[in-house]
Amino acid sequence: MTARCRKPGVTPNMVRTSTPVTVRFSNSTGIPVIPDNDPNADPRGMAIRFHLAEHSHTDIVSHSTDGFPTHTGEEFLELLRAIATSDLSKPSDPANPKPIEKFLGSHPAALAFVQAPKPPPSSFARETYFGVSAMHFANKEGDTQFGRYRIVPVAGNDHLDEATAKAKSPDYLFDELKERIAKSPIEFTLLAQLAEPGDVVSDATIHWPADRTLLELGKIVLTQPVADNAAEQKQIIFDPIRGSTGSSRRQIPCLSCVPRFI
Repeated sequence: MTARCRKPGVTPNMVRTSTPVTVRFSNSTGIPVIPDNDPNADPRGMAIRFHLAEHSHTDIVSHSTDGFPTHTGEEFLELLRAIATSDLSKPSDPANPKPIEKFLGSHPAALAFVQAPKPPPSSFARETYFGVSAMHFANKEGDTQFGRYRIVPVAGNDHLDEATAKAKSPDYLFDELKERIAKSPIEFTLLAQLAEPGDVVSDATIHWPADRTLLELGKIVLTQPVADNAAEQKQIIFDPIRGSTGSSRRQIPCLSCVPRFI
């Protein structure tokens, strides 16, 4: 999707009246052909690219669960390998646990993430998305603040029960998205959940308390699909490490390791 974005703030994309963006919605697992109604397709993903100038951009990568299963890139790679080497079609055998069962048994944060409720949305436009990593924001006066992005649908959250989702078509989310944007723009509110002193900002598996301040940064307004959606999907890479003046990533091991195995 292409969009226009109005975001007051300190980074280039926040001080401008409007900044063009490209947004990608996705299902979980990294498998492009996974059906929208597959229980493993959650959490859903929303990635945003702010086009600041020619060959200049900054990205936000988020998903629909508040948190992440691992603390470091090495742990995440270990998780992926455990999944890849586990035959999930066979029943569990306590005497001979699968690699993924061993991993989850020794990594409580990953187990909590797997067990967290992830109800399927009725629409990509009716889901809230959470930035995984804490970002370090700074204004022109030099004041700094850690925060995590949160992207909230103006239309409100709306989720389906298991039976309703199962009855949907394999492409129900992407089909609905095309129909929705053909009728009117899709809007999200871009927020930052602000950390307070003592909050852990270097571990994406740790949640911040729900009472932390949510600062509104602006609106994301999606207006039309990209001209050649299929081709664009194969060439665009969203990079949460790439920052812009006014914000930067925290030196989080999980992000620092990503380029080594993607």
